[in-house]
Amino acid sequence: MKKISALLAAGAAAIAAPAFAQDATPAQEFQGLRVEGLVGYDHNRSGSSVDIDTNRDIKQSIDGVVYGVGVGYDVAAGSNFTIGAEAEVTDSSAKWDNNNGVPNTFNLGRVEAGRDLYFGARAGYAVSPSTLVYVKGGYTNARYNLEGSDGTTNLRQRLDTDGWRLGAGVEQKVGTNAYVKAEYRYSNYSKGEFDFNGDTPDSSRFNIDTDRHQVMVGAGVRF
Repeated sequence: MKKISALLAAGAAAIAAPAFAQDATPAQEFQGLRVEGLVGYDHNRSGSSVDIDTNRDIKQSIDGVVYGVGVGYDVAAGSNFTIGAEAEVTDSSAKWDNNNGVPNTFNLGRVEAGRDLYFGARAGYAVSPSTLVYVKGGYTNARYNLEGSDGTTNLRQRLDTDGWRLGAGVEQKVGTNAYVKAEYRYSNYSKGEFDFNGDTPDSSRFNIDTDRHQVMVGAGVRF
């Protein structure tokens, strides 16, 4: 009888194991720590529609390639929903040019986009165990390098800006732990301060109006 009972218990365990495996929800496929690489298109533009020069139209935007890394942590919040926190460090090749003698001054002077720090949260919905759609939002601090010259002296200053970011995207699992993603995000910067080198104190914060549109793709690993 003991042998029969043991065989019956083993058989029941074997039958139950697949059932437990099937209990995993779609959202649980997107849990845990993730690390990713990012690259995309970067468009920076003055939010003001008023041209700074009444004699000619000055291009008030810069474009380039944005690239960097990100890290995040997500947890399931039900069968299909996830919530998480994330952070990014990116840089950009966007900078002023001088096409046809008309520089894009971006309402700030000659502008070159610098590093961008982002901290935020995201909420997702797992439409299947391999596909997650999500929205995101948070704080962004972008640096712009400003160049100027009076013909004799060349000046280079750093402008640090504070703002917020909203975005949406799709994440697709590739294999067991890897994934790829695509997203659009919009950032708006409303405060800035000049970050001087050396012992010179930074300037007081002042109002700005700068928009940033980015279309990103990424690849990462979830642990």
